[in-house]
Amino acid sequence: MQTAIATFSDDQAEAFDRVTEMLRGHGVDLDEGILTPMTEGKAGVMAIVGKAGSGKTMLLGQLYRALREAGVEIVSGDYEGRRRKDRRTLAILAPTNKAASVLRNRGVPATTIHRILYTPVYDPEYEKIAEWLAGNGERPSVEGLTDAALDRAHAYYQTNPSIPGALATAGLRGSDFIKGWKRREDPLDIGFVDESSMLDQKQFDDLREIFPALLLFGDPAQLAPVGQSGEMVFETLGGNRKLTLDRVHRQAADSPILDLAHALQDPAVGFEEFEAMVSEAARRDDRVVMASRVEAELMARSPVLVWRNATRIRLIQAFRAAYNAPADELLPGEPLICDGIELPLKHRKKRIDLEARGLIKGAQVVYLGPGKKPGFSRLHVIGAEDPRLSAASIVKIEFPDEEEPFLPFAARMGAVFLHGAAVTIHKAQGSQWSDVQVFAPDIWAASRAGRIEAGQPLWKRLAYVAITRAETRLHWVMRNRLARPTAPLGVDDLQVAAPVLELQPETEDEV
Repeated sequence: MQTAIATFSDDQAEAFDRVTEMLRGHGVDLDEGILTPMTEGKAGVMAIVGKAGSGKTMLLGQLYRALREAGVEIVSGDYEGRRRKDRRTLAILAPTNKAASVLRNRGVPATTIHRILYTPVYDPEYEKIAEWLAGNGERPSVEGLTDAALDRAHAYYQTNPSIPGALATAGLRGSDFIKGWKRREDPLDIGFVDESSMLDQKQFDDLREIFPALLLFGDPAQLAPVGQSGEMVFETLGGNRKLTLDRVHRQAADSPILDLAHALQDPAVGFEEFEAMVSEAARRDDRVVMASRVEAELMARSPVLVWRNATRIRLIQAFRAAYNAPADELLPGEPLICDGIELPLKHRKKRIDLEARGLIKGAQVVYLGPGKKPGFSRLHVIGAEDPRLSAASIVKIEFPDEEEPFLPFAARMGAVFLHGAAVTIHKAQGSQWSDVQVFAPDIWAASRAGRIEAGQPLWKRLAYVAITRAETRLHWVMRNRLARPTAPLGVDDLQVAAPVLELQPETEDEV
């Protein structure tokens, strides 16, 4: 591991050593590459916190690679394999599909917390294939599958270790081999949680029950979950269980967006001074744009980030009007945000099924068109490993100054969606987009309100979270205007790299 450590800053190297010491106490020796069976009853939680650009993701990636090289197996959300007493495992988690996809794009095999809390139940016949692919069994003989189909599944798994993806290449649908979902009963081993500033107390308690060794990565400058009184779960950790990374200047020096984010920490900087900094950055670097209006075409895949709910609704209505969207139906390509699942308690298993496939509260979705039954929608879940599905949907279109939203169509029960062309900055946490539009008039309104959250002006926390959602380019929108699109909405940009697993229930009650 000396090569990896040599790339670290001093605080990253210290954090790596502290985590190594913690893992050694749990029977995983990264220095010697020695694994011993997990000790029952031993538990520990540690947090690594730092602001944008401090190298948290880099450190997480290096720790993952070190554990993999030591022989620790990676547990994904689609298949776990048979338990062995001598096996040591690692699961890398994020609160949302989008946050997990950010890690996967950087070579870290992350999944969502929901996909670990709820595990798939495989048909025993097809589980033989999964065990073979995972290296835990002999090549099976399965009725209805040819040797060529098994060869395709094996070849796929060698380059993309996804059991559902491999089975799909063999010609199977998800409903063929996954018979349901169940709440995890047995604990796992080591867990890494990215974007842990988004965790609420219940999620934190659930994770501590599952993982004897739990490592949290989070940004203390972000916004705390609603109902947490401005406090994040890692702030309760005392002593040497919380490690803080300072900014890694050699990583952040070439990013005007990160420079602006860190400028917000200066108590002397007010809103007007900060906006002048944004303007100056825009003159020097095209990765920062002082925009006079919102771009409708960007809103289709990267929502405008706002503070006030009224602003969100007005921008959504302007977006739909710009694309001439009819009031009583959606156009293919319109963005949606999952707002939960409305199902009675007797349909708990169906709720788990939808959540496990990515339809969790806050999930970003693109509408592809109507399903085969009334009230059903074909959807593309942004960031999900198997993004295409069909589900009973309740779509709500909100209007200014009206308490009740309009429902262009709705199933009797199912997944609930709001329009996603604009979202609040709170809901945007954990996500990143290449281009991000921040609605500056709302940030100004927050500064005028004079509110303080966790010892810092609320407008600064809002601005910090909003601008750090941008991976490549920040658009600081100064006026309440919208530019008309130059092309109609479409879905051609939503290419699926892996075979699609469709969720096509036979009846609406099956959701």
